[in-house]
Amino acid sequence: MAFELPDLPYAKDALEPHIDAQTMEIHHGKHHAGYTKKLNAAIEGTPEEKKSIEDILTELDPTNTAVRNNGGGFYNHKLFWEVMGPEGGGKPNGEIAEAIDKHFGSYEDFKDQFSKAAAGRFGSGWAWLTVHNGGKLEISSTPNQDNPLMPFVSAAGEPVLALDVWEHAYYLKYQNKRPDYIAAFFNVINWDKVNELYKAHK
Repeated sequence: MAFELPDLPYAKDALEPHIDAQTMEIHHGKHHAGYTKKLNAAIEGTPEEKKSIEDILTELDPTNTAVRNNGGGFYNHKLFWEVMGPEGGGKPNGEIAEAIDKHFGSYEDFKDQFSKAAAGRFGSGWAWLTVHNGGKLEISSTPNQDNPLMPFVSAAGEPVLALDVWEHAYYLKYQNKRPDYIAAFFNVINWDKVNELYKAHK
């Protein structure tokens, strides 16, 4: 069964002024759509056709670059849209807030460490907040379209927050000012969704 490009959970201009509508239109309609199409082509006629994207990635052979790049691109963007929203921003609440305080000291310390992981990723990639068995949280970054579901990634676990730091995610509005884009991201984080993912995977 072929994967389908998921709809955005909000209008393309809903994250303005932090993430502009034109970027969202191109990012979702071109980049994410492209990963979806190429993933389907890469798994056509293989056992992966009948698996979930999570199962494909957790069982991934790292030398299968077509599935690695496009499966990662499909999953990563799907999560990225879900953990943002027009009512986002502010501080986390619920169990994820308690876990952040426990593992990073405070929300501000978490924000600083996550921002450094995103800003410090050389070239293209992602920053992650990942949960491990028992509820432990970890901040990491990965190159290209790799993600923590992949068994060969050092910070392997269940992602609950993702930030795309490929240039196509921010260049139209922020040009080469990645730190400004990272700072803006905190204004659109859907902490209710992050908390839901944390409770499901801790």
